[in-house]
Amino acid sequence: MTGPLTGLKVIELAGIGPGPYACMLLADLGADVLRLERGDIDAKDAFTWDLLARSRPSVAVDLKCEAGRQLVLRLCERADVLIEGFRPGVAERLGVGPSDVAARNPRLVYGRITGYGQEGQLAHRAGHDINYIALSGALWPIGRAGERPVPPLNLVGDFGGGSMFLLFGVLAAVLHARATGEGQVVDAAMVDGTASMLTMTHAFENLGYWTEERGANILDSGAPFYEVYETLDHRFVAVGAIEPQFYAELVRGLALDDSTLAPQMDRASWPEMKERFAAVFATKTRDEWESVFSGTDACVTPVLSPREAAAHAVNVERAVFDVDGTVQPNPAPRFSKTPGSIGDPPGLAGSGTRMGLARWGIVGDDFEAFRRAGAFGESTASDATT
Repeated sequence: MTGPLTGLKVIELAGIGPGPYACMLLADLGADVLRLERGDIDAKDAFTWDLLARSRPSVAVDLKCEAGRQLVLRLCERADVLIEGFRPGVAERLGVGPSDVAARNPRLVYGRITGYGQEGQLAHRAGHDINYIALSGALWPIGRAGERPVPPLNLVGDFGGGSMFLLFGVLAAVLHARATGEGQVVDAAMVDGTASMLTMTHAFENLGYWTEERGANILDSGAPFYEVYETLDHRFVAVGAIEPQFYAELVRGLALDDSTLAPQMDRASWPEMKERFAAVFATKTRDEWESVFSGTDACVTPVLSPREAAAHAVNVERAVFDVDGTVQPNPAPRFSKTPGSIGDPPGLAGSGTRMGLARWGIVGDDFEAFRRAGAFGESTASDATT
């Protein structure tokens, strides 16, 4: 294992979405993460599609079995962090809640990721990214004038307001624990994190610079210089020429006479200016426009599909993606002295039980005692050992 988090030991009570993504990032940067989930200790050594489970072993654990609970608590004695994404109260009912863990290891940081937080009237309510960003105010501005809000995949709530704020909180709490010997609970609610990301939008609105009319503002497709335009070949380019000097380069690249255009920040003229820009962009292909603006600061880039992005020269040069077999993004951010790396590919649930537990000191008779007690659940493999 390499990376700046080498030596950090993390227990992941497996879930979906933001928790696994956060644990993937920790593992990519060198943390020793055990992904605990329902699985088969005799599962074949085969890869799965779930890239969010990469870089760490899958350990089979039956949390509804007393031996499984004891195994988790045993692992917590050696862990720095535990991360779970259950609904509030579930971990407590399983006997692996914060107080259960603190009794074994008071230094452990207990990271919890939910949509609505650990308390409040919606704490136990089901939801998904679209619901969390709707309630936080982030979904409303995303979309064009006169149209419905557009869900931005699950990037804003799950991974932005969720995973990133969970990691920020957990690593901050680890620093505190190492300085004081005291662990604590990190309550990362996706509504909270997403609301935090709207700080600048609230600042603009406080100044009267932002209107809640969708598609009428500088960053929401209202401005002609911050927009997506269709090209001759029915592809698209993205324009983000906000600063005056960048806007001037945009106008030059479009071969427009600046004297015939309204001032850049004349909002009343934005619709007409967008029509003019759109008409010009429709005269060349996407790749031709990329060539026109190459080497300029006009802030014009091609809109690429995910697969196109993996093959684009800029991303290939920087090795943004690993394209050796399975296409996937490489670890980010980058470190000058302790670079992260993609570890083992994601394996079948339970397939890393022996190897993963061995790294944490559970081997031989110790391992067999947990197995006989049912901590790993029942093996379903045809060649299971007995």
